[in-house]
Amino acid sequence: MKMSGHKNKESGNISEETDRKNQPPKETETLLSRLDLQDRYPQKLSPADFLQIGLPVKHSHDIAEKDLASTFIQRLMMLDYRARYIPVKQDNPELGSSQSVPMSNSDDTEDGDDDALFDDDVDCDQPNQSQVHPMDVQMAVFHCSNSFLKLNLITKLSQCQYALPLLVPDPITMDIECPLWTFRQIIKTWKITQNRDNSKTTMKHMPICKAETSMVSFFRLGSLSVSKSQLMNTLINERHNTFFHRNCQGSTKSHHLIDGVAEIAWYFPAAKATDSFTDCIAFCNLHGDALLMEKQREILIKKSSVNVILVPTLEKGQKSTEVISALYKSQKPLIILVADKDHSAVKMKEGKYKMGLKDRSQSDVSNELKGLIGKMLSGSHTTFQLESMSKVTGIRVDEDDEACQKGKSAAMKMLGLLRGMDISKIKDKFLPCQGHHWHEWCKINKELHHLKEHIEDEKSEKEQEQKKIREDQCKASSSKLMESFTDGLLSLPSKDKEYYLKWTQILVDALSTDDLSSILQRYDEKWSEVLDLKRKHEKSDLVKRKQNELEQISNKLQSVTFGLEHMFREMGQIYEAHKAQQTQTTSRQNNWSKYPELAADLMIMGHPMELMDGDAGHVPLTWISDLLDEVIKKLKDPRVFVLSVLGVQSSGKSTMLNAMFGLQFAVSAGRCTKGAFMQLVKVSEEIKEDFMFDYILVVDTEGLRALELAGNTTYDHDNELATFVVGLGNMTLINIFGENPADMQDVLQIVVQAFMRMKKVKLSPSCMFVHQNVTDVAGAERNMDGKRRLQEKLDQMTQLAAEEEVCDVECFSDVIAFDVQKDVKYFAQLWEGSPPMAPPNPGYSESVQELKNIILSKAKQSEGITLSHFKTKIHDLWNALINEDFVFSYKNTLEISVYRQLEIQYGKWTWALRSNLLTIENQLHTTVENRELKEIEESHLSEKVRTKYEEIKKEMTTYFQNSRDKEILVQWQGRFEKNIELFLGAEVKEVKRKLDEVIQQKKACKKLDDKKTEFEENLLQKSKELAQQLRDKAKDEKELKKEFDSVWSNWVKELTKGTNPIEDINLKEDKMKTLKDLGFEWSLINDSKIRGDYRKMLDIGNYFQNRCDENKDTSISGWFTCKLQYVQQKTGMSSATGKKPKNAFGHEEQEQIRSFIKKAEHQSLEEIKKNPVATNGYRSAYLLKVARNVKKSVTEFESERTYTLTKEFTVDLLLYVFDRAAGWLLQSHETYRKNNDAHTYLDSNKERYYNIFRSFCKGNSSAVVFGELICEKLKVSTVEAVCNKTAIDLAGEMRCNVQELNGNRMNLEKHVLKSLAEKEDFGGFITYIRQPRIQVETFIKEEVQKCIFTKQKDRALTILKKNVDDINNNVSQALFTATSKVQQKGGDINMWVEELSRFLKKHLTLGTISCQNFGDIKEFGFLKEEIEKGLTSIMEEMSCISLEKMKDFRLQPDQILIDQLCKCCWVKCPFCAAVCTNTLENHDPDDHNVLFHRSTAVNGMHYRNTKIMSIDFCTTRVASDGSFYPDGVSEELIPFKKYRTAGPRFKNWRITPDESTLPFWKWFVCRFQKQLEDHYDLKFEGDGKIPREWRTHSKAQAIESLDKM
Repeated sequence: MKMSGHKNKESGNISEETDRKNQPPKETETLLSRLDLQDRYPQKLSPADFLQIGLPVKHSHDIAEKDLASTFIQRLMMLDYRARYIPVKQDNPELGSSQSVPMSNSDDTEDGDDDALFDDDVDCDQPNQSQVHPMDVQMAVFHCSNSFLKLNLITKLSQCQYALPLLVPDPITMDIECPLWTFRQIIKTWKITQNRDNSKTTMKHMPICKAETSMVSFFRLGSLSVSKSQLMNTLINERHNTFFHRNCQGSTKSHHLIDGVAEIAWYFPAAKATDSFTDCIAFCNLHGDALLMEKQREILIKKSSVNVILVPTLEKGQKSTEVISALYKSQKPLIILVADKDHSAVKMKEGKYKMGLKDRSQSDVSNELKGLIGKMLSGSHTTFQLESMSKVTGIRVDEDDEACQKGKSAAMKMLGLLRGMDISKIKDKFLPCQGHHWHEWCKINKELHHLKEHIEDEKSEKEQEQKKIREDQCKASSSKLMESFTDGLLSLPSKDKEYYLKWTQILVDALSTDDLSSILQRYDEKWSEVLDLKRKHEKSDLVKRKQNELEQISNKLQSVTFGLEHMFREMGQIYEAHKAQQTQTTSRQNNWSKYPELAADLMIMGHPMELMDGDAGHVPLTWISDLLDEVIKKLKDPRVFVLSVLGVQSSGKSTMLNAMFGLQFAVSAGRCTKGAFMQLVKVSEEIKEDFMFDYILVVDTEGLRALELAGNTTYDHDNELATFVVGLGNMTLINIFGENPADMQDVLQIVVQAFMRMKKVKLSPSCMFVHQNVTDVAGAERNMDGKRRLQEKLDQMTQLAAEEEVCDVECFSDVIAFDVQKDVKYFAQLWEGSPPMAPPNPGYSESVQELKNIILSKAKQSEGITLSHFKTKIHDLWNALINEDFVFSYKNTLEISVYRQLEIQYGKWTWALRSNLLTIENQLHTTVENRELKEIEESHLSEKVRTKYEEIKKEMTTYFQNSRDKEILVQWQGRFEKNIELFLGAEVKEVKRKLDEVIQQKKACKKLDDKKTEFEENLLQKSKELAQQLRDKAKDEKELKKEFDSVWSNWVKELTKGTNPIEDINLKEDKMKTLKDLGFEWSLINDSKIRGDYRKMLDIGNYFQNRCDENKDTSISGWFTCKLQYVQQKTGMSSATGKKPKNAFGHEEQEQIRSFIKKAEHQSLEEIKKNPVATNGYRSAYLLKVARNVKKSVTEFESERTYTLTKEFTVDLLLYVFDRAAGWLLQSHETYRKNNDAHTYLDSNKERYYNIFRSFCKGNSSAVVFGELICEKLKVSTVEAVCNKTAIDLAGEMRCNVQELNGNRMNLEKHVLKSLAEKEDFGGFITYIRQPRIQVETFIKEEVQKCIFTKQKDRALTILKKNVDDINNNVSQALFTATSKVQQKGGDINMWVEELSRFLKKHLTLGTISCQNFGDIKEFGFLKEEIEKGLTSIMEEMSCISLEKMKDFRLQPDQILIDQLCKCCWVKCPFCAAVCTNTLENHDPDDHNVLFHRSTAVNGMHYRNTKIMSIDFCTTRVASDGSFYPDGVSEELIPFKKYRTAGPRFKNWRITPDESTLPFWKWFVCRFQKQLEDHYDLKFEGDGKIPREWRTHSKAQAIESLDKM
């Protein structure tokens, strides 16, 4: 374009400018109102308003005027330099501008056609308001932003290569402000040449505030048609409008806030031939007529190295003459550009030039100006530094704000400690906790998962080393720098604290810039040398030497890198060290406990927090966990969508995230992200309802294949990092630099492997691939080809990874849901040209916006996870990663926790069903006893329980659908619904079985039941007759008793004539006889019986141990040559030396014998219980049959072994089996006798008939005697009913309210162990280890006893009393109903009894009531009163009844609870015998597991062919490099890490490597060392020596540790 100028009358121009200056504030208010900023002025916008996920950035044609400001900020944050050119939505979409087209006033006639062409009279019916000037939008936003948003905005403007406000007039007062603070975050890098042949370049990297540069200031004096700003742009970057000018898109004549603003921009050279200038130069542009802005003009003239003035004409006598003359006379170089002259540069005198602009091309003017400026600056000249603006008088500097000054003062005071120090020494001196100490701790922590030999000893030593490191960290933790830093954070108010942090960051970053520049330059040069050698395929030592030099430079770079993140890292380490030591310190030193809260506040404010320490390659779990706990507490555990990012180093990950979400991840050169950082981004209220989470949590990571990481460790480190962040993320962005998949093969393999691992541990994140720096993002065909190649490469990498991870997949989409068409995004290159002067590519920000929209649309489908879930995922993933086999080691803690809660709920659901069925069973049992029910149908029982079952099903559905953890619970919903159904079916069958037994018994005793009426009538008649004979002796109680006793036996003989009494069984004698019949010697039987060892047969520690010799020979040969108790070697098996034969008598054989005993017991009990003892009585042949089967099984067991079982073993086993069966046999036979023996029945009623006899003797009427008879029957049946109901209610009460009994299986386990530890009961422990169910049942019985008789006695009595009252009400109602009916219908005693029985038969077992001798009763009202009197007495007696009475009846609360709580899994760990804690009895396909395993010494494991105890914990073993023999025969060693391959016992156990062991079992081993040695006949010595650390645990600590379960 051509530039021209012309002369104007200055007076008119000056008047126009003056009017503008004096515009009332109303214009500013109107502008703010149009931009919807009226409520935001002044300085009310903050970063928090924009650091959130809001509505998507609107497209250009959708933007209303009121949205201009917010759209400008959003686009600027996304590095879109077009933010300055935002067209507003048109009122008339058909028009291309915001104004309507004016119409000529000429008449619309044929003659007037030419007139319209040449007519100047135009009807300008245009709106008064023009479009808002783009710079008014920028400055309005500037004025409405607080200092922190201004800081961010100016930083982004700088990145967009725009000029920045240097001097800003206040829109109201017109006071001048220098926003120095807003420049503080800008760090720039450029290169300069230092000799004439351009061979030597120097890199500069520094905060722009610190840069001392030349400054060229441009002023306009008067009004010109030439654009000063446009001319300046040609000097800096011809392709980019650094300064906004009148010809820019959107420019208008009307503007309110830009005049008087001085903007500054810098030119940064790249040490290339195309550079316009050889060094960095600041260009300053004063907007508006400089004649009217005297203060700004004077400041800039004073600060400039060169002044450039644009004037319309150069003549004397103008107002501008005085200004020009002064400049001409000053020492400063001056260039005058005259609009109405056309000559080239003319030198007026040294350093003073003038140049014409008229009719000259822009490029000519620009080139000439560049030459002049370059020449002027080549000599000595004044330099400019932004910081010097703080000393300028007459203006306000924003940093003078009180809060800013306080923050700066505190930061300066703190960093004053570093003055004069070598920056590479700072971290070692002032941040000692994160250096060598922490790195050593991390190294040891990883070694803990790769132990070799003497596992527990080595583990204890390493833990002690870690403890010592923590002690050293505590001692070193009080550095003055950290004390000062944390004091500032703790003491400063919120606003001051923000300034303090930002100043600290600014000042710390400034510390290292000089060192970074030189090191980065050396690194760059050395890296280029290495690449050149590699290109030449050099394989000499030269390459290695250069690589070593590169490594040394990298280490140096690491040592001088010092930022705010290192100070937070130090806080984390100080916290971890003190917490590990639980140090009690002075209040000042105790500030460490507040660190997590401090960090949480900052994280909520939007500060990134380090998640993984990149230098140590470790996650500080304690610090991160407690920090997140504080965030959870403050935000009430919000749901978050975790977005993690992976990619090659320096591929623009952090830049992309910062642009996408307005984040603050470090992106400057030399400050690439190390490790992983996390930052919260809030979902704004306006779109919150569209999402199921509250925040997006962004995890940014260091680059894969990071060059500064040591060679061989790089791949492992990358694998760890990729697996970690992929596991954490709901979505992972894989960022790839460039288009060629071959360049990213290693990265893809790592990423694919990470996703494969997630699949194997049931985590299912989604992913997207981002190709950055793609040259042609618009070429659809090219992109399709790129996607195809990516898909092929991913599939290829999947097949490679599948081999390594042993996974049956063939393509990437088998591993993760992935659509190459939708999940791959191509990004334009970031810079539009070559840095350092290139602005960001607008296509880049468009790509960022598109990607953000895609991410959010996918995120809408996700519920995210709670922050507490995120916290546990960090633990789970990291703990699994530090083991070699991630999949093998991964333990989903949240999933385990959710499952435990589900188990508790399942327990409540099953209890509700069981309780309901118990009530149904109780009612039906009464009905069966009353012979009202002859048969029980399963369908009938199911129907009765259906209502409760439907309720439970609804509860389950609600639980699974409404829980916060429903996405985890869904995997178990079907299985648990099926389990509830199976549980109900099994319980219904069990109730039917019990009731069927009662029915069978009732049938079997029908003969006796039929006789009972006859007995009743005869005995009543005989009692009545005897009473009449002895009426005169009625007052002599003793005489009456004597007479009654004398005739009773005769009555019984008479009534039972022809029947023999059923005798008690003599099991003791039958057992002895059975053993003799089998051929065993009497002496052997008697010896075994006297000794009594057989009762604890399962608890024996060593079945091969000599029981006779107290002074046992501990040598191997001595052990096996003595007489054995239960085992003998088979003939010919021992060697000539008498030593133990290979493979015999190891721990595995002990377990085999123990399993055999259990099996024999189980089979024998099953066999015994098949016999109808309760209905047909006991036969001694039952014992003989079982004994023969046991003897046969012993023979079969021996045939497969290298040893034989002695006669003593067989006798003890038979006695043990008989002992276990005795209880059932005695109880069943007693039931048979009670139901079938007339003698027993009559003897049990003797007392009742004596009372009737005595009443007759006293002359009582029939009604009184019958009333007493009824009361006797009611007393027995009501006591039974009340006790059975109370048993059910008490069980329910304890199940709900007793801590020991109201949880899941694991809760019960914890309390059993606490009980044993408190009593220090070794015998109980052994029973628990060998027969856990028996010990648990014992514990439940003890707890029930304690609750009923001590802890909750009052509550138990209240329940009892309520049931007594309920029964009393039922009986009273029955009496009233029966009496009323009989009186109404004139019935007799038979009718009364029938009515009474009909009402009570559902509640009470009444038995036979004979009315034969009471036909004379007519006064039923009197009978009712008599019974009520007796009933009152009965109820009073029952209210005081002992709870012990319950033991005499059918239902027992302890047995009810045993049935509920012990119906679970009892499978034991094949190593340590810990019991699977799954509440479900059958939990396929889930593996057996237990939260904490034990030392294998607890189970008596020892080293093969020795007597040395093995003390290792299973969880430590499976993380070690050790091996084991899976059984006593195998010669093949199985690595502990592959224990599942060792056979069926091991296959279904999940034992995850875990360095955290329960101190409880360490205490147990130490406390019972001697007892364990004696019990197992083994020794804690050599490799089995107990580590010293184990002995430090007290009993109290051991019991307390159980609460972790």
